[in-house]
Amino acid sequence: MTIRGPQALASLEEALRDIRREEDEISKRLTRASDIITKMRETEAELFRKLAQVRLDPAVQGELEGRISQSEAKAREMLRTHAEALTTTEAQLAEIDAEINGLTESRGEAMKVLETRQGELKALSARIGEAVAKDPNYAQKRAAADELQAIAAQSMHKTEQAEADRDEKGKPYRDDPLFTYLWERGYGTVNYRANNLVAYLDGLVADLTGFAKARPNFAMLNEIPLRLREHAERQMENAAAAEAEVDALETAAIDAAGGKPIREAMEEAQAQIEAIDTGIVEAEDRRDAAARELASLAQGGDPAFEEALTTLAEALGREDIRTLLAEARRTATGRDDTLVAQIDDARARVRDEEEDIREQKARLKTLAARRRELEDIQWEFKKARFDDPRSTFREDNLVGDMLNDFLRGGISAASYWEHWRKSQNWSAGTSDWGGGVGLPNRGRTTSSPWPQGGGFEWPDTSFGGGSGKSKPRGGGFGGGWSGGRPTGGGFSRPRTGSAGTRKHGGFKTGGGF
Repeated sequence: MTIRGPQALASLEEALRDIRREEDEISKRLTRASDIITKMRETEAELFRKLAQVRLDPAVQGELEGRISQSEAKAREMLRTHAEALTTTEAQLAEIDAEINGLTESRGEAMKVLETRQGELKALSARIGEAVAKDPNYAQKRAAADELQAIAAQSMHKTEQAEADRDEKGKPYRDDPLFTYLWERGYGTVNYRANNLVAYLDGLVADLTGFAKARPNFAMLNEIPLRLREHAERQMENAAAAEAEVDALETAAIDAAGGKPIREAMEEAQAQIEAIDTGIVEAEDRRDAAARELASLAQGGDPAFEEALTTLAEALGREDIRTLLAEARRTATGRDDTLVAQIDDARARVRDEEEDIREQKARLKTLAARRRELEDIQWEFKKARFDDPRSTFREDNLVGDMLNDFLRGGISAASYWEHWRKSQNWSAGTSDWGGGVGLPNRGRTTSSPWPQGGGFEWPDTSFGGGSGKSKPRGGGFGGGWSGGRPTGGGFSRPRTGSAGTRKHGGFKTGGGF
């Protein structure tokens, strides 16, 4: 069973809402636990007052009660201020959640408009496709673009082979600590700098390891992939330019057939979606900051509040208090025993709540990490245009068991996102009307009215390999590649003051180009 792009995105959004709800619930539990601890401390203080009245003379009673009352009053005032801060932050969170939900609903409406327009444009292209395909100018540019795609695909394939060879054949060099030491110092090159003694010792190491023969081999192993990638990227740019010319002809044909209003409506819907996505990222980041603030307050993170509670706890832990309690335990007075039992019960309740707080704090930290990872995946999902109505996924368990496995920590965010990428396909006739290189699959299918074999494709594993999947340039998990190593190192969702952009050429129109 397959799932469509919009349905898949809706499942991710629902999972995010569930995580946020649980975060809020845990924050409330932490708040209640902190309140209980404060009240138990106050109860404990009152019980010690009563115990002092039974066992101490009036002068000592007054001193002890004064010290406890002062700490209590300070804690009570800080608790009131703390509660006000909690209420304010909770209201901010609720407001931001409502904003995110509203933006998500607006995005869904814009996607419905886009899907409708895509269908209209696809129907139009079916009517004019055969005539446009027979146009000599179009056929010539289409053939030229196909040829350049094939050249670029071959160049990229050679590049990836060279990079694989470098990683495999270069491993013995990189694993040799002596070779690595000399290589990093630039031994044998004009960049090498060392005093006479170090140079002498390095020379002995070089002779011992055969560095003079190994260095040029390793240098060539690293240099060839770099040169090949530069060449492949130039070929990709040539192919992109040729594809842009074909795009222009296809757009002109659509406009001439009366499709310009449809195309402009799609552009407007796309611009609206991108603006909404920017707003969602900004709102999510504001919510993340508010959630951290609420978690800190719920855990007693207010410095003044912590100081007040610490002062009260210290007042109840002084030597004279402990002595009073110890003496009360040694007596057989019924009233003493009752007060001591109540004090023990209050302290046990505090320990239970503190243990619960530790557990809930750990859970809250895990949830926050999962939420941010899921937000990263959601961002990549949108950036890759996987939420396009013609995007489909073969594995329906991506929003079932596999999603649950990810949320439980059974698989990493990178692995979960890779499953999405590998499962994704584009429905027949999917293409774009001039978005250029880097968009989802522009490959022609048997249902398309346009010439077979056209379109510029970015497969997952090998350039031009015909997997029919999208690999947008400059985007996706891990960023681009430089020297065979990922340069991004993680998801590309911006988490700074700037919401960034996910523009990669626009949605496909569904015109069949």
